[in-house]
Amino acid sequence: MSANKNAADPVVIKKYANRRLYDTSSSQYVTLDYVRELVKSGRDFTVVDAKSGEDLTHGVLSQIIFEEEARGENLLPLPFLRQLIQYYGDSLQSVVPSYLEATMDAFSSQQEEMRERFTGTLQSPQAIMEAFQDQSRRNMEMFGQAMQMFAPFVPGAGAAEKPAAPESRSDENKDLEAMRAELDAMRAKIDKLSGN
Repeated sequence: MSANKNAADPVVIKKYANRRLYDTSSSQYVTLDYVRELVKSGRDFTVVDAKSGEDLTHGVLSQIIFEEEARGENLLPLPFLRQLIQYYGDSLQSVVPSYLEATMDAFSSQQEEMRERFTGTLQSPQAIMEAFQDQSRRNMEMFGQAMQMFAPFVPGAGAAEKPAAPESRSDENKDLEAMRAELDAMRAKIDKLSGN
């Protein structure tokens, strides 16, 4: 096999009872840091139980996130974690993974544009807020489109009739007001952090 083919092949990592991880493609024991680097490099891999063959990838990825958060790399805000926990056992639990995946896919596709915009606007708090508002508006549009995928499963969430448009506009205004309130709170936090 060529090196290129090896790089494209999914890596299989076996996890042993003593919690050690073994990369079968390189025939060596590895650490969670190694697995994190596989993720960051975009390399496809699977972690399996060495004895049973059970897929343990989800648990290992969750463990990496937990360790990152424990190191102080707080990417997940407390309100988000609380909301996420509330969905366990909820009737919408089956919808949440697809919704989060669609959200992260959209965020990933926009990340370079966002980096450029935020790098260019860091001089002015007002410009930062405008960039956040614009991105929030786009995200709300994307969220609405993502939720349309689930409309067949939600009673009464099918295609809206023409007379319902004014009510829909009212809901959009409420969403916009809620986002503005969030942005105002973020602006206050930024001002507080910058000492203004």
